[in-house]
Amino acid sequence: MIYVIRTRRDRLDRQKTVYVAGHAGMVGSAIVRDLRARGFENLVLKTRDELDLTRQRDVEEFFASQKIDYVLIAAAKVGGIEANSRAQAEFLYQNLSIETNLIHCAYQAKVEKLLFLGSSCIYPRLSEQPIKESSLLTGPLEPTNEGYAIAKIAGLKLCEMYQRQYEVRFISAMPTNLYGINDNFDPNNSHVIPGMMRRFHEARIRNLPEVTVWGDGSPMREFLHADDLAAALYTLMTSYEDAQTVNVGSGKDCSIADLAALMKEITGFKGTITFDTTKPGGTPRKLLDVEKIFALGWRPAIELKEGLSKVYAWALENKVFDSVVTAR
Repeated sequence: MIYVIRTRRDRLDRQKTVYVAGHAGMVGSAIVRDLRARGFENLVLKTRDELDLTRQRDVEEFFASQKIDYVLIAAAKVGGIEANSRAQAEFLYQNLSIETNLIHCAYQAKVEKLLFLGSSCIYPRLSEQPIKESSLLTGPLEPTNEGYAIAKIAGLKLCEMYQRQYEVRFISAMPTNLYGINDNFDPNNSHVIPGMMRRFHEARIRNLPEVTVWGDGSPMREFLHADDLAAALYTLMTSYEDAQTVNVGSGKDCSIADLAALMKEITGFKGTITFDTTKPGGTPRKLLDVEKIFALGWRPAIELKEGLSKVYAWALENKVFDSVVTAR
C-alpha cells in the first residue's frame, strides 16, 4: 500500500524549549537522551513531586509560568496484565486526567507542536494482522486492559479533534510493546519483558529448577527498544502533520515461548520453562502495520536479542534486581 501522508519537513529549533512529560520513565528518559544527543539543551523536566499531572490547576499554572514550544507526552500510569486487570478504574481515571490536562493546557498555551504517545492495546483484540491504523474502534478491546486502552483512545482522539477544530499541530503515535533501560522491574506491576527478565534472573541466582510463564506461550508479540522509539518520535516531530495516529514498531513479532527461550539464554538460566495455562496470556497476536512510519524514512536499529542483552547488562550494572532478590 502507498500512503499519502501530509508532511512538513521542519527541523526543530534547538534553542526552543521542549517539555518531556514523564521524563523519568523508560520512554521519557529515552526521549531525553535522544534530544540531548541531537543538541537540545532547553529541556523542561518535572518530577511527579514537582508537578502532579492529574491536577488541572497545577498543569495550567505550569504552562502559564514559562514558554513551552514543543511537548512530548510520555507520562502515563502503566502496568502489566495483572496490574491492568485488577485496577481498571484507576488506570482509566489517572490516564484520562494526565492526557486531558496536558493536551488542553498545551492548546491554551499555544505550543508549536505536541506529540501524544498511545499504546498498541488501543486496537481491537482480534484485529486483522498486521494492525493498520484504520483498525481503531472496529471491534472489542482486550478485556484485561480495557480501562487503559479507552484512556489512550481518548487521548489520541483529543489530539485529532483539537487539530481538526483548532488547526493546531497535535499528533499522536502508537508504539508497540516497548522495553529498555529504566524499565519497571517490579514483580507485580511490570510488563512482559522486565517481568520475565526478573524471574529468569532470580531463578538463576536461586538455582531454581524451573521458571513459570503465564499462558500457553502461543501469543505473538512485537517488541521495540525505547531508544528506537525515541528516534521515531523525532522523525514524527520533524516530518509528520496528519491528525491520524501513526504506528511505531519493529515490523517483526515472536511468540512468548520464543521470548522465554531467548530470556533463558541471555540470563544464563539452566532450568526448564513451564507454562501456566490457568493464567491469562492476553491478546493472541499484536503486530503493527508500520508502513506509514517506514515511509517517513525511519527504521529500528536495535535487534531484539541485542536489545535484551543490553538491558540485562544495564540491570546488572545498576543492581536493579538486588532489592527484589533480597526482599523475598
